Amino acid sequence: MASVKSSLQAAALREGLRYVQSNPGANVPRLINLLRPFARIPMHREIMVQAERLWNDPNNNVRKGVERGFRQLSPVVTEKFVMNFLLNSALIGIPRGHELREKYDCNIPWAILMSPTSNCNLRCTGCWAEQYARGANLSFGELDNIIVQGKELGVYMYLYSGGEPLIRADDIVELGRKHDDCMFCVFTNATLVTPELSTQLGEVGNIVLAISVEGFAEDNDFRRGEGSYAHVVRAMDQLKDDGVGFGFSTCYHSRNTSEVASERFIDAMIDKGCFFGWYFTYIPIGKNADPALLATPEQRKLMYEKVREYRAAKDIFVLDFWNDGEYVDGCIAGGRRYLHINADGDVEPCAFIHYANANIRNTTLLEALQSPLFRQYHEHHPFNSNPLRPCPLLDNPDMLVSMVDASGAHSTQRADHESVEAITGKCQEAASNWQPVADQIWNSKVQEKTKEVVS
Repeated sequence: MASVKSSLQAAALREGLRYVQSNPGANVPRLINLLRPFARIPMHREIMVQAERLWNDPNNNVRKGVERGFRQLSPVVTEKFVMNFLLNSALIGIPRGHELREKYDCNIPWAILMSPTSNCNLRCTGCWAEQYARGANLSFGELDNIIVQGKELGVYMYLYSGGEPLIRADDIVELGRKHDDCMFCVFTNATLVTPELSTQLGEVGNIVLAISVEGFAEDNDFRRGEGSYAHVVRAMDQLKDDGVGFGFSTCYHSRNTSEVASERFIDAMIDKGCFFGWYFTYIPIGKNADPALLATPEQRKLMYEKVREYRAAKDIFVLDFWNDGEYVDGCIAGGRRYLHINADGDVEPCAFIHYANANIRNTTLLEALQSPLFRQYHEHHPFNSNPLRPCPLLDNPDMLVSMVDASGAHSTQRADHESVEAITGKCQEAASNWQPVADQIWNSKVQEKTKEVVS
């Protein structure tokens, strides 16, 4: 009976969404009310209250972003975002993951990152994926099976990385069609976004793109190759015209932080049609990595401040993979919120942690989550009491060495088999330099919250 009731509620939500699209400004509160019955956990109920409050302020940047979404996105993209991302992935999937975490005593992710191929048509300086041997691929059947297994665990959010995942664009589109109850996000360099593919994405609706861009032309092309920025601009214009959902993905490092943190850059991305921006900091993975590109503590602090400033003022949702640890209680890897399956099938805790005990070709997804290295993540998280130092590699390198050694995990970098001592050795100085800055920021926040409670 409960499943029938949920089906009827979902049908009412879908019909209500079509009504909302006719006049978003007046009807979004109705959409919030239709979503409210699915809010089963306190966090989601609080989000519903906040959403209603934000919508009642016509000048709020979140409301402006939602209104822009209804104007810019195709109706099918809007519907898939609400039904697949908000409903299936968040409101239904997250509580399901909590239940299974208790049942199996292991981490259950909210999202799964997969690399369909290790091949790429670019050679970006310091790319974290470059150390996987090229030529590896997950078959369509393997990708499909991962999604099938994931949905049994309540996972309805899937991300693709690489290599360049759009080398496998036909398979990605077909998987989107087959699993039309899921949401997909593709990290791409945008060089392979054709008018035909853009049209398909607008029609399928549940595939959004995270386009790699590292500043304007000069700063972007420094790492990604001459002419790369022109491809980004062309692809964004095409996707915007076709009502496809997309955002930007930026790696900030010692040479581009001031530019990608600037208001000029954020405003340019909004003007191009981006709805989200995802910041990653440079990690010196592989024997050819350049530690000099590691962001300084001052640059990382700048990103911390600017991301929060833009979230409060711009009609775009920006987040920082490392500096937003305070909102997710530290590191999200190891299956706490996500994991990575590379093109050879190795099940890794994170896209930046190239060690594993399990391979999806000879184990189930649940068994991989119970493998020794994932157990280490489950047992030792959080890796630091300061959530602004969440990462076991960049912020707590000795912890990563300990977990890899204790689990007997092997390197998955078939190009160089980099030892855990080698990669962490390149991060020790950065970790030490960031510690006092991070502690100062966090201690100040704790003191502010204490004053608010007292007053």
